[in-house]
Amino acid sequence: MTQGAGQDPVERTATLRDFRVPPYARVPVQGNPAEPPAAPADPTLHLGTRPAAYPEPVTFPEPPARPEQPTHPEPARYSEPATYSEPPARPEPAAYPEPTPHPEPAAYRETAAPAAPAAAVHPATSPVVTAHAAAPHPGSGYPGDFPDGYTPTERDLPVIQRGDTLQVPVAPAAAPAPAPTGDGPGPLFVVGDVHGYLDELVAALRAQGLVDENGGWAAGNARLWFLGDFTDRGPDGIGVIDLVMRLSAEAAAAGGYCKALMGNHELLLIGAKRFGDTPVNSGAGTATFQAAWLLNGGQKHDMDRLQDVHLQWMSRLDAVVSEDDHLLLHSDTTAYLEYGETIEDVNETVHEIIRRNDADEVWDLFRKFTKRFAFRDEGGPQAVQELLGTYGGSRIVHGHSPIPYLLGQVGTEDGEEDSRPAVEGPHVYADGLAIAMDGGVTMAGKLLVVQLPLAD
Repeated sequence: MTQGAGQDPVERTATLRDFRVPPYARVPVQGNPAEPPAAPADPTLHLGTRPAAYPEPVTFPEPPARPEQPTHPEPARYSEPATYSEPPARPEPAAYPEPTPHPEPAAYRETAAPAAPAAAVHPATSPVVTAHAAAPHPGSGYPGDFPDGYTPTERDLPVIQRGDTLQVPVAPAAAPAPAPTGDGPGPLFVVGDVHGYLDELVAALRAQGLVDENGGWAAGNARLWFLGDFTDRGPDGIGVIDLVMRLSAEAAAAGGYCKALMGNHELLLIGAKRFGDTPVNSGAGTATFQAAWLLNGGQKHDMDRLQDVHLQWMSRLDAVVSEDDHLLLHSDTTAYLEYGETIEDVNETVHEIIRRNDADEVWDLFRKFTKRFAFRDEGGPQAVQELLGTYGGSRIVHGHSPIPYLLGQVGTEDGEEDSRPAVEGPHVYADGLAIAMDGGVTMAGKLLVVQLPLAD
């Protein structure tokens, strides 16, 4: 408040600076002598006892009075307090047993608390408190040595360094041992017609050790050939194609290979997708790929899931290959001879017909690859010899014609238990020159996966 007319000058009283401050921290204020503190109600608080770290308070010189301002007198300002002198060095406390072998950091070292005084002692006459060598350290961890009223705090807990904890090395999980690859080519396996029976295919491959429990390639440098007809009639033709494509990549990474031949049902699916209901010259009237595909067991869910990557993969499949003196092809027919005098010529001609994308040409190729039973009848051995003489090899291995048909057994597409054909393995015929691999899975027969050469 400013000084008004007729009022005496305001007498300013010094504000006590010791509000809630222990007596040993009080600084005398000009005109107010320090008062001795009252005895504490709780002898464990020690607010009236100056710790050893603090020396006697220094009496500050009275600063010179500044002239008052005409209107707003300012209180006299104090000069900067004198710098505290360095406290006298304390004797190091006696060594106390620590819970850990590591020395306690200096920031946490304390001296034993002094006994509560019987009466309050004025800070000016209070002696410097020193450590008692016989008193145990409060943080030594022995509750029986705590003085009365002492409550351990966090500073008394042992400090755990990184080296104090037990370091347990954890070894990484061992990687699975790679399948042995050997020096030469691995064993040769062939698979008959699958026709969308994915579960049966995986079970047959696993039984031969070609895939693991998750359906992944597990045969190292083994060689695996599919003889065609992946789709139609069964529940998951696209799933079969996806599996074969994946195994091809995994086998190549392991040093082996998984490959496939083009069957008549691959040609039929390609034609149904590309040409649909476009009329073609069938040789016996007008026909369409769409109608023929449905008539031969085409599945709508396969067509719905068919993608360009599947079409491109099927379009590049070979029609004939030679492996370990075995001539592998899909159909038991001599129609292959019409497309070239060598294996390379046949495969190139078939690929070129598909690339030209002419519906009539593709239909004629499909119709010729659909023929069957050329090796079954009396002229069968001669037909086989004609193919072997042209393309090489000592035996033909084929799919296409189900073994129950070759044996004259009665079988139905419904797979009724009473008509279940008895197929135990490949059928060797035509004087031992031909091996049939279609076990009739579509008529509840058996999906065949066998190793070549066959055991005698």
